[in-house]
Amino acid sequence: MVKVYDVPADMIIAKLKEEFMKDERFKPPEWVAYVKTGSHKERLPQNKDWWYTRLASIMRKVYLYAPVSIKDLKREYGGWKQVGYSKAHHRDAGGAIIRNAFHLLENANYIAKTPKGRILTPEGMRLVDGIAKIIHQELVKKIPELSKYA
Repeated sequence: MVKVYDVPADMIIAKLKEEFMKDERFKPPEWVAYVKTGSHKERLPQNKDWWYTRLASIMRKVYLYAPVSIKDLKREYGGWKQVGYSKAHHRDAGGAIIRNAFHLLENANYIAKTPKGRILTPEGMRLVDGIAKIIHQELVKKIPELSKYA
């Protein structure tokens, strides 16, 4: 049985992103075109599809590290910001992006809220594991030695 742990992260995020772009339920909010992803960033995201990439990345992180909270993901997506001539300080990412992503994924029944944080539902786990299996099959075609890990 192939799981998310067995395939590269960038490949699974790209496939999940494609799935979310096809689904009308994951339309980005109107304000997405005008926001930075955190106070540590100087500019807006250059990729026009960054919302779907963030949704896919959040879905993968919930799969790997559940239960997770908004605070955990704010810290994870944060970065370092230079403050004058002093050393750089860590800044958390914006919480509205993560919160809205959680709401969309909860409405689609891919993640569920528990007292300790968000976890994947069986439907969400089925989606992510199915995509991991497809990616693994594609990798086996390129590198046949990987077939022993299926």
